[in-house]
Amino acid sequence: MRHVTVDGVDVPALGFGTAGMDTDEERQRAVEAALGAGYRHIDTAQMYDSESAVGAAVDESDVAREELFVTTKLTRDNRAYEAVIDSTHDSLDRLGMEYVDLLLIHSPDQNVPHEETLDAMNELVDEGLVEHIGVSNFSVEETRNAIDHSTAPIFTNQVEYSLTTHQPDLLSFCIDEDVLLTAYSPLKLGADLEDEELAAIAEAHGKTVRQVAIQWLLQQPMVATIPRSSNPDHIEQNSAVFDFELSDEEMRRLFEIGGGINDDLATKIGL
Repeated sequence: MRHVTVDGVDVPALGFGTAGMDTDEERQRAVEAALGAGYRHIDTAQMYDSESAVGAAVDESDVAREELFVTTKLTRDNRAYEAVIDSTHDSLDRLGMEYVDLLLIHSPDQNVPHEETLDAMNELVDEGLVEHIGVSNFSVEETRNAIDHSTAPIFTNQVEYSLTTHQPDLLSFCIDEDVLLTAYSPLKLGADLEDEELAAIAEAHGKTVRQVAIQWLLQQPMVATIPRSSNPDHIEQNSAVFDFELSDEEMRRLFEIGGGINDDLATKIGL
């Protein structure tokens, strides 16, 4: 497993997402399969209704809690100070855990000022119930404002980021500020799954196009990714990406699928 070091903390670069599944049984089976395949970074959220399934899967596994990096997220309705505190306690109860590694504001939509939400999240850090805090779906400016208003470092911004959905300005900012960019929907490639360049690179490495798409992310600094699936074969395949590397030329060719890479980010990535 590859790790990304953020604020002195090693985070598994490949995580497992739990959004979009229909039942607790499906969610628990998927997380159990992910743990069995070697994933140690698990992403959940109050909105996904998957916290209980994550907790049950961890309980059923032989993986010690301290080996895991577990993220959950606050819903829009749980942004007020007391709601942050109370709902996080509820999340911990559902997870069956004494703490979470990372708690995020799920989206920048504000029904409560972010400053109030961040104050409560910082209290949870002080109490040891939350190790780190962060944001999701924030712009560069919104992330900067969160950094400025939080005592604890903003550990990550979790956003949609893939071969076809580039956010070069945000990644450049994250690299500069020691903020992890956690890429969700890394395999949302649509028609680009048939891209000839992508297919040729996958064939050259004896890998699937999805494995190449994940590896492209993992080779970028300050990037982790959280593909999701309820199919055990896909879960296993998505994790089988640590036995090959893409060349600089292949990385550049893959950036072209989503519109290319600017000079600033190319320099920071080393391309």
